[in-house]
Amino acid sequence: STHSRTGIFVVGSTYSRMGNIRGWVGTYIKTPINSGGRERTSLPHPSRERKLLPTTISGMRTRVASDFAPLSDYRVMVLGEMATSFLKYASISVALAVGLYATLLGLLTTSTFQSHVVYLHAIQMTWFKDFNIPETFGFLKNQVTPFSITTSDSERLYAWHILPVELYRKHELPLVAEPTGFVSDVTSRLAFQLLRDDPDTRLILHMHGAGGTVGSGYRVPNYRALTGTPSESGLILDAIAVVDWAMNVAGIPPSRILIFAQSMGTAVSIAVSQHLALQSPPVVFAGTILVAPFVDVGTLVATYRVAGTVPILSPLARIPLLFNYLQRFIRDKWLSKDNIARYVRTNEANGEKYRLTLIHAEDDYDIPWHHTSTIFWHAVNASVSVGISYDDLALRKLESKVDLGAAGSAMEWRTDNGVIREEILKTGLHDVIMGYPVITMAVMRSFEAVDPSFTC
Repeated sequence: STHSRTGIFVVGSTYSRMGNIRGWVGTYIKTPINSGGRERTSLPHPSRERKLLPTTISGMRTRVASDFAPLSDYRVMVLGEMATSFLKYASISVALAVGLYATLLGLLTTSTFQSHVVYLHAIQMTWFKDFNIPETFGFLKNQVTPFSITTSDSERLYAWHILPVELYRKHELPLVAEPTGFVSDVTSRLAFQLLRDDPDTRLILHMHGAGGTVGSGYRVPNYRALTGTPSESGLILDAIAVVDWAMNVAGIPPSRILIFAQSMGTAVSIAVSQHLALQSPPVVFAGTILVAPFVDVGTLVATYRVAGTVPILSPLARIPLLFNYLQRFIRDKWLSKDNIARYVRTNEANGEKYRLTLIHAEDDYDIPWHHTSTIFWHAVNASVSVGISYDDLALRKLESKVDLGAAGSAMEWRTDNGVIREEILKTGLHDVIMGYPVITMAVMRSFEAVDPSFTC
């Protein structure tokens, strides 16, 4: 968002000679040559073949015909050897593939390997950039303040506070004069004071996906400064710590805070939102935007393909008994469908105003878009006292959804307390979608619902 009063806070042959062989077979001729009673085999050049065939030597044409029979057997023998070799190497390749896949399945039953696969926290994708120098990512000098937040279990979270360009422009000179880099006390910086002291400030908490960073969706070396090992319970504590920092350190009320999450971050944000909605008094934000969410880890692994091509457990989903057995080993389940239903049901019971926006692209090859449709149904079903079936909701969609042509479609479900909006885009992939105007529009709708006078 570029609104002057919106602060953005980010968390964290071999060439084959068979052609030549067949060519020589066509000119293989035994010709009796007067060489001391011996026969010599000749493999004549095609230009010589025309001279040899018309010969009047008795029996030559008979020999030519009879000599082709064993050559036919020879071709069969060559093809047979090739087929045998092919089957041999194919069998070895299949055996290796099955062995590697079995090894992968065995590793996936261990909690350590699961953590690396689910959270990708050890993967480094951006080299030669210092996370403590945000300017290398294209930001203005001191537009971004790197700092850390301490959690309730004494872990440290690395974070960025990003100023909107318009607000930065108004205070450019004093901001540029400050030291650059990581700060141990973020409250001493002008950027934080602008966030804290402006009564109209809006704050966006960004919870990124697995393997992502607060910078650009890529992991950099400094991210290793984070302490601890990721887990479902640990990440929920991390998110609670960030919300606590926003409300109690920065002094921003929930009505001016928006949660924006993508991929794995959606599971964290849903879990935290429902946790805070159950508090007394309840904590409900201006809105929650979920981009490319997933139903739960069990369902995700049944559909997930690395880079959209390499399946993990999807081949086994066709064998329910084996697949269900392997699901017993999943440590962090991230039951987003249940958490979002609990969140909606709690807010409806408490009479709290809430706004949920779910956005997904049809060409997302990492997490198929039907995950969002399922989560949307769970949320809508929880908002109705008598419930609604998936099929009935599908019929409602046919009547109520807005066809946006090449841009996709949108559907809103409204109650006396909340708005649940689903937007399915035709394009956007898994990560590119986050830079689309549809995200900015979702942010604006959320803040305008709380304060109609809000403008960007």
